[in-house]
Amino acid sequence: MLAEFLGTFVLLLLGTAAVAVAVVGLPGSGRQTSDFGPANWLIITWGWGFAVVFGVYVAGGVSGAHINPAVTLAFAVRRAIPFSKVLPYWGAQLVGAFCGAAVTYSCYRWAIDAANQAAGMTREESLSTYSIFATFPAEYFGGGIWGPLLDQIVGTGILLLLICALIDQRNLAPGSNIGPFITGLIVTVIGLTFGTNAGYAINPARDFGPRLFTYFEGWGAIALPGTFDWFSGYWWIPIVGPLIGGIVGVLVYDLIISPVLKARLAAGEAPEEGRAPE
Repeated sequence: MLAEFLGTFVLLLLGTAAVAVAVVGLPGSGRQTSDFGPANWLIITWGWGFAVVFGVYVAGGVSGAHINPAVTLAFAVRRAIPFSKVLPYWGAQLVGAFCGAAVTYSCYRWAIDAANQAAGMTREESLSTYSIFATFPAEYFGGGIWGPLLDQIVGTGILLLLICALIDQRNLAPGSNIGPFITGLIVTVIGLTFGTNAGYAINPARDFGPRLFTYFEGWGAIALPGTFDWFSGYWWIPIVGPLIGGIVGVLVYDLIISPVLKARLAAGEAPEEGRAPE
């Protein structure tokens, strides 16, 4: 539990700090004069990717570095861990996420307040500074729930499908200890391909821990229940969507890929021609 706490803390500390740099740090410091654009999005996606890398390196040798309730639940469903670990891991991950967001806030609160003051907004009105910490759906969804929910299911499904492939020693699992780096690349590519739909939470603790923190720090209804001009009661979607998507991802891998690998291993068959060497 301590490892899951610290790994998730590192994930949220570095991830939210990357968003803070892009949203308030660069503009507020005078180091950026243009509006938020693609370069800022690259800072965010790569920042979250590296945050995953180092969060996994911190906790991997102790707990397996789930640092994500969707990963914990999915691994329990595929019987990789006992269900008795699910709730303790979830609790540790949630607290770690809350604390990581709190430390980022402690370092960037001056930039946040300056940005809100420059925009003539209070925290309760400022979606942009709230977005440093937690997610919200794009305006083009028109307030509907199905688009963002599908986005979270698909994004987390991809995450778990690729993690299953990454850790499967019967497949093309990376050697040595490069696995955490490749895991970070998975999160980066999800951000680059699906991120603008709903902020690619793909992790209930990553969203809900900072969401709780922002609620207590004055962002009000934007945080909980997750209501703004074009969305309402959004808070549960980045929780339910990833939990469903994680299960879907592991089931797809275990139904399509795992049986073939298991059968070939049992039969002592040679790999397919063209398969990368061990």
